[in-house]
Amino acid sequence: MKLTYDPRYNIAYICLREKTEQVETIEVSPELNVDIAPDGTIYGIELLNANQQLGGASQTSLVVVNEALGESSEIQLLLNQA
Repeated sequence: MKLTYDPRYNIAYICLREKTEQVETIEVSPELNVDIAPDGTIYGIELLNANQQLGGASQTSLVVVNEALGESSEIQLLLNQA
């Protein structure tokens, strides 16, 4: 899994797996798209207006938690506020 952010367009993408086939992009809302394969497999989630959805100025880090192991990692975010 990979999270990318492009401050030029204020778009974040959560890639759950590499695209190995054609996917359909489904607009869930004006700020959320999901890439899905014909078999229903989700390949990725696109967040438009990402700095707002990821917490804007109030959110300075992303915490990834492995519930099974009780471990977590913190990643600092540098979000475009424009």
